[in-house]
Amino acid sequence: MKQLIRGEITRLFATRLPRWAALAAVGCGAGLTGLLAFIGPEHASPPMPGIDTPEGVGIVVGITGVLLFVPALLGTIAVTGEYRHRTIGTTFLAVPRRGRVLRAKLVVYGVFGLAYGVTASLASGIALTAAVLARGVDLPVSVGSLVTLLLQLAIAAAVYMVLGVGIGALARNQLLAIGIVLGYFYFLEYVLMILPGVNVIYPFLPGGATASLTSFTFLSSTIADQNSLGTPTLLPAAAGALILAGYAAAAAGIATLVPLRRDLS
Repeated sequence: MKQLIRGEITRLFATRLPRWAALAAVGCGAGLTGLLAFIGPEHASPPMPGIDTPEGVGIVVGITGVLLFVPALLGTIAVTGEYRHRTIGTTFLAVPRRGRVLRAKLVVYGVFGLAYGVTASLASGIALTAAVLARGVDLPVSVGSLVTLLLQLAIAAAVYMVLGVGIGALARNQLLAIGIVLGYFYFLEYVLMILPGVNVIYPFLPGGATASLTSFTFLSSTIADQNSLGTPTLLPAAAGALILAGYAAAAAGIATLVPLRRDLS
């Protein structure tokens, strides 16, 4: 198993994906947080609490959760790229026990997703700190609380990467898989959030579980208010973490079992 993991790491770093992932992590982490923090969330529309309040810090950092589809896309592209270029067939010929190969991929991409999340969270924390210093305000939360929030986002990124791997293994076609990821995270989940009666399931969806884990309620509350709906009651952070873990386990199962039952041609 160690040799398979080592081989997957070598394969991963032989591509441009780690470089693009690093750039995306810094851009997603520092970009949205920095822009909102420097402009001042109180100047947004609708106005939000400023970064001199704990609520404002939670919003500025937590809003990066809307970009968690990026690690999902990276996981999807990584897996479908192997089907697109037929390299997955060579791997399975070299190691006929597909289950072991796929488990090695899940380990590598789970760690890769966590590395993406840590990079994005670190960039987000640096951007927030720079904005606080530039605006001459005191950070209204403890360093420990901020680090906890950033680590929660990093863990969520790892889960989304594994979700992307599962979607890629299921779809195999790269354009189809990308369409599924973007269609769900950019459209379907928000539609489900605003449908009366249906929005009660939002806390159990990946986005709702992430919001629960990070205590980021501003987005769901705003959408509910704009559509005259009751604000979905998010679950406790621990429950959100368990639901995300369940999605990661389901994605891992899909990524492992589906290719075992399919012909590669």
